Amino acid sequence: MSREAILCVDDEAIILMSLKQELRLSFGDRFTYETALSADDAKSIIEELSQDDVRVALIISDLLMPGTKGDEFLVEVKRQYPDIRAIVITGHADREAVERTMRETGAARVFHKPWRTEELLQAVSDCLSEQE
Repeated sequence: MSREAILCVDDEAIILMSLKQELRLSFGDRFTYETALSADDAKSIIEELSQDDVRVALIISDLLMPGTKGDEFLVEVKRQYPDIRAIVITGHADREAVERTMRETGAARVFHKPWRTEELLQAVSDCLSEQE
């Protein structure tokens, strides 16, 4: 079986550090944890991991980022890698945007910043257990 990774994508480094720390504390060495400051970086990381036989199991992505927006990125990922699950985090989306994002990207959940750690980790756990 190949190794699995969780990829966090946000244009704010402090958010990425926080996510990575929370995930590592909760899931330990079960996953490889990768971070990307943009959708373009994230796409490159997914390709590199795939070449190294590491399967991206989950992407946690910000919605509003410079360049390619999170929802556009996740639609592309879903098209190319339909098995990758997604969770969206956002600080600026209204209810309509959240519903549209979930419908178009297939995201399992959308969290508003600041998120509640317990809820986010439960959603991550739920997403990962659905794949097993």
